[in-house]
Amino acid sequence: MNINIKVYLHSKGTKFLQSGSFPVVNSELKKEPDWTAAVAAYEWIQQIKIKFAASEDFRIDQVIYNEDIDITELVEKVGTLS
Repeated sequence: MNINIKVYLHSKGTKFLQSGSFPVVNSELKKEPDWTAAVAAYEWIQQIKIKFAASEDFRIDQVIYNEDIDITELVEKVGTLS
């Protein structure tokens, strides 16, 4: 199954939006939908940081999946556990 994720980020003094569709394991999504989405978003944000050579002021402003579910705090929690 795929979920749609939007991330609002800040880097190099600029705010920007990235969005995309990501595959997740259906059974995990049914069991813990927000956490599963947060892990997928966190992994994607790490790729964005590398791709765009994020600066020291890089931050996550907001993360939303499936149009209106805010998982910003969960994504930050995933980062502390990694």
